[in-house]
Amino acid sequence: MNVVSTNGDSPMLSVVVPVYNEKDVLPKFHDRLLCVLESLCDPFEVIYINDGSSDQSLEILKSFCAANRFVSCIDLSRNFGKESAMTAGLDYSRGNAVIIIDADLQDPPEIIPELLSRWREGYDNVYATRRRRHGETWLKRVTAGMFYKVIGGLSRVKIPADTGDFRLLSRRAVDALLQLREQHRFMKGLFAWIGYDAVALEYDRDPRFAGESKFNYVKLWNFALEGITSFSIAPLKISSYFGAFVAIMAGIYAVSVVIKTMIFGNPVAGYASLMCSVLFLGGVQLVAIGILGEYIGRMFNQTKNRPLYFVKRYFHAESGEQKP
Repeated sequence: MNVVSTNGDSPMLSVVVPVYNEKDVLPKFHDRLLCVLESLCDPFEVIYINDGSSDQSLEILKSFCAANRFVSCIDLSRNFGKESAMTAGLDYSRGNAVIIIDADLQDPPEIIPELLSRWREGYDNVYATRRRRHGETWLKRVTAGMFYKVIGGLSRVKIPADTGDFRLLSRRAVDALLQLREQHRFMKGLFAWIGYDAVALEYDRDPRFAGESKFNYVKLWNFALEGITSFSIAPLKISSYFGAFVAIMAGIYAVSVVIKTMIFGNPVAGYASLMCSVLFLGGVQLVAIGILGEYIGRMFNQTKNRPLYFVKRYFHAESGEQKP
């Protein structure tokens, strides 16, 4: 549901840009984005979401709002994470088509006309698929490829490989997406889960223009875990099947030990084999309990029913500073 009341006709295109500590790249990104949008000859709005930046990003965004009547900024009360920041931008968007793009210029704004062209052909979800990933280490490319293969095999929803958040969504796709208010938001999965007609648009991803990536390998691991547990219960099934397999093998081994003892005797107790068995079975149990705990933790967070974000201030050139 749209949380912003609007007067007059809604803009044709909304561009949602989550921002977290991007002061070095914001001016260049804004110039390139406006150059593309102004060439379209269609009405548009740009919605920046300041996700609790600790640098001068908010001051730069406020200057954009003051200089352009079609630019607004949502200042969140703290850092809620990119997924919640994107959701805030979608909540405030008014366009018939909504584009989500990062501010780091790895996703070039120049392909926005191609996204719009595919949307006009009737597609509700035009997602940009990376043909090449310039500026990324081989380790990140390999781990990203492994993640997409794993989640593609485990999830019942087909999640496109090598595809980020850069995409165009129709108004009905956005309205459907905003009905999903779950706390653990794996947006790539949610984009696919809502269905509707989707099509890929291939592009070459550029290196980061300035600044540093906000995702280290620990965050990327947590992100992968979020995606797998949000869209598949396969880890629970795998742990159950593996536990059953180990139990059967342990039973067969126990029977063989009893038979061997009855026939040949067993004068010396096997301390080493006993410890290996105990440690192995204990490790299996701990892994299974950990997987179960991940799912229970997500259920616990969801039952709290907390809001996904809080807005501190809303800036718009036409109406000044507002409190939503």
